[in-house]
Amino acid sequence: MGDRRAILSGSTFEEQIGYARAVVDGDWVHVSGTTGFDYTTMTIADDVVEQAEQCLRNIAAALTEADCTFADVVRVRYLLPDPADFEPCWPALRRTFADVRPAATMMSVGLADPRMRIEIEVTARKR
Repeated sequence: MGDRRAILSGSTFEEQIGYARAVVDGDWVHVSGTTGFDYTTMTIADDVVEQAEQCLRNIAAALTEADCTFADVVRVRYLLPDPADFEPCWPALRRTFADVRPAATMMSVGLADPRMRIEIEVTARKR
């Protein structure tokens, strides 16, 4: 267990549900599904693009704490209740991942809170 470390973001959900924002396991970093909540204020924008951008900021913070960056991401999963919301997010996602080209999947699913319009999960491998 010495090579395993949990990263917490301060989200109240982590404590209430019992999970970590990310887990570092050796060279691998597993970032939990991350929504567009601003964890400092526990607020969430109505706009799906703003939520996607906040998801990416939240993920970037976890990756930084894990000593890696988006350049280390090998897998990304996009979860959206409404598949029509995905395309408006593409420019923000492209800015983040175009040079990285991780394996990616988009799924249309229900999310835990009706205010959540997108959730993003990534797996990274430290170089």
